[in-house]
Amino acid sequence: MRDISYIFLFLALIAEIVGTVGGFGSSVFFVPIANFYFDFYSVLGLTALFHLSSNLSKIFLFRKGLDKKLLMQIGIPSVLFVIIGGFLSKYVNSQYLEVILGIFLVTFSLFFLIKNKVIVLPNKKNAILGGSLSGFSAGLLGTGGAIRGLTMAAFNLEKSVFIATSAFIDFMIDFSRTFVYYQNGYIHSHDMKYVPFLFLIGIIGSYLGKRILAYIPQTKFRILSLVLILLIGLVTIGQLVVKHEVL
Repeated sequence: MRDISYIFLFLALIAEIVGTVGGFGSSVFFVPIANFYFDFYSVLGLTALFHLSSNLSKIFLFRKGLDKKLLMQIGIPSVLFVIIGGFLSKYVNSQYLEVILGIFLVTFSLFFLIKNKVIVLPNKKNAILGGSLSGFSAGLLGTGGAIRGLTMAAFNLEKSVFIATSAFIDFMIDFSRTFVYYQNGYIHSHDMKYVPFLFLIGIIGSYLGKRILAYIPQTKFRILSLVLILLIGLVTIGQLVVKHEVL
């Protein structure tokens, strides 16, 4: 098809596979990648649509690991704050927020990698705080999975529980913000040609990610998640530096 970037679609597939293996969804990689190809608001709209199929696939593949209690504690505040973040995205300069997000991810992932014996208590307060921050970030910046992944990695969950619960929360977030983004005018007709490809990529990438995950021991899973989150933070900051130099 004309005007379709197949390199972008390939990178989206890689983002989906890595996001599945890491357990926090593809948006943390997809958003920085998509920002090189689309304007910021188009990225928000495409990310929400892409994630609907991606997370439905993960829910099906990892459904046996769902933690219903954690789903409610993290999921409900996530949905509330993604709506707030989505509405505010029209009025806030995203570059400043992306810098804060990048610094936050790098700092906290390094902390948990260095202080690897530290485990955040899996209590209601920490779950609500992590859900609120991840939902707000998802609505405002298009990606909040890394913050939720950081929270859930700190809880030291078994990997199937981690991925199933995270995917279900992510689906709730994406379903909610899709309506907000549509109302904001972020879902553009000229970008819709990518949606069928992204839906297919969401299914294939989730399946491949599950197959790869089977070879990763539980003991290494938490470390892998934190390293990936660290890389996400560095990529976010690096991307902003590149953009600033170009401008």
